[in-house]
Amino acid sequence: MPRTREQPDREERILNEIVVDAYGRSERALAWYYYLQDNLQFPLMAQCRQKRSISPLKVGETMQVVGMADEDDCMSEVFVFVKYARSKLGVPLSQLECQTNDEPARQAISDWHYWVARGYEY
Repeated sequence: MPRTREQPDREERILNEIVVDAYGRSERALAWYYYLQDNLQFPLMAQCRQKRSISPLKVGETMQVVGMADEDDCMSEVFVFVKYARSKLGVPLSQLECQTNDEPARQAISDWHYWVARGYEY
């Protein structure tokens, strides 16, 4: 997968605001979890931006994101719950494009997409 170009301002924000005191894999996972939880206001609308083998969502499909998955479920990547076929389904946040005007939410999701696109891991 091609990497995204480095964005110095975003790199600085991630290092100095999100994972600043996170020294191990689990601490970084929790730092991301709480950063996203603090900045996302649910419900919010999103659109599927990429196909994933672990998800039934189709590219271009719009859905309502209703919350974050539990901490334990986000230790390898971030999952959120969406309304899907009259139930709630956990899907990777990296699969979704934010469809809200809420700037903190847009920035937080964009930060996560950047982290993933750069190939960074917890």
